[in-house]
Amino acid sequence: MRFVRSLIPVLFALPLIGVACGGDDGGDEEPYDTFQDCYTDHHEVEAFDIITSIKICCIDHPIGGQDPNIVCGETAQDCVDFVDAEVADADVTLPDIEQACDEYLVERNQ
Repeated sequence: MRFVRSLIPVLFALPLIGVACGGDDGGDEEPYDTFQDCYTDHHEVEAFDIITSIKICCIDHPIGGQDPNIVCGETAQDCVDFVDAEVADADVTLPDIEQACDEYLVERNQ
């Protein structure tokens, strides 16, 4: 009986873990109006590093009404041009954008 009572908190917590992690779809597809909004949320609010924040926004989120994994384009240069135009210069450097875009292209089709 002690074993069953010890399982009650665990069983209660399992659904909460799913909610905290974005549900059962395995992804976080919250839409953003702009790439800057997405970047700010992931970098400043959630404290991801610059490179990871850019990749998350490029791959996982609908931006400005477009589906996820589209706004940053098909090539590294498309991505660099888009991100450089969308994120405030004070927030990122060109080498950070280039690195993020190179990694984005590798990860986007995995």
